[in-house]
Amino acid sequence: MNGPALLIAGHGSRDEQGAREFLSFARGVADLLPGVDVAAGFIELSPPPVSAAVDDLVARGATDIAVVPLMLLAAGHAKDDIPALLARERLRQPDVKLRYSRDLGIHPELLAVVDDRLDSTLAPEERADTAVVLVGRGSSDPDANADLFKIARLLYEGRPYPMVEPCFIGLTTPLLEEGLERCVRLGAKRIAVVPYFLFTGVLERRIRANSLRFGKERGIDVRVTGYLGGDVRIARLVSERYREAIDGDARMNCDMCIHRVALPSFEHEVGAPATPHYHPDVDGHHHHHHHHDHHVKAP
Repeated sequence: MNGPALLIAGHGSRDEQGAREFLSFARGVADLLPGVDVAAGFIELSPPPVSAAVDDLVARGATDIAVVPLMLLAAGHAKDDIPALLARERLRQPDVKLRYSRDLGIHPELLAVVDDRLDSTLAPEERADTAVVLVGRGSSDPDANADLFKIARLLYEGRPYPMVEPCFIGLTTPLLEEGLERCVRLGAKRIAVVPYFLFTGVLERRIRANSLRFGKERGIDVRVTGYLGGDVRIARLVSERYREAIDGDARMNCDMCIHRVALPSFEHEVGAPATPHYHPDVDGHHHHHHHHDHHVKAP
């Protein structure tokens, strides 16, 4: 074995294709790390749960495991749920060293993948008069939502698009329809919608369907690019996060974290305890499937 094992922690999806894409992506990361034992697990919704992935690695002899959260942005899952899961695993496996890496974050390689998705959807001469709508998942975490806006701005800088509008498919505003509407009001004749998602799933399919329907109803050329997908550049980024967890100084951005900084109307979150999501495949936990993001804004 060369170095610690790697556990890639994914969100999980009610969409079987999305879950399969994640597991196949994890195998691609393993190919980039010969000699490293790689396993993958989900926080919720899809088997196997993170705890089963830990058990598999331990059964194969791992005593040191680096956990990389496969999240584009650090919201509640990366900041709260996975650390809480790992705290539980440390109690369960006291002889195993568990290290935690950071999310994929804002990275030039991710922007390069988005560029490619846009290039597959637009001819070079169409770019200068196409509004881009960047659609994130949406979170109850202001920091993660702000990061999507930063990515939209970085995507705008130095590129020919007249505007790049950030919006979300749920949990916060502006919602997708508001982002599309804003482009139309600002005079867009053509819109390219980019689902800022790693894999397909319920939300990615909804973005595609709703965007195309909006175009049809308004008589506007609306195209939807591919999502980021299991691109080898993203697999390389995961292997970088793995090395960072082992050799480096993996730090969470705490400057704008609702658990540390009193942001308006989120004051009750400061110092709030982290609680894991309960995975349906972990025995003894009855998790009612209300919408899983339970940090609801105060009324």
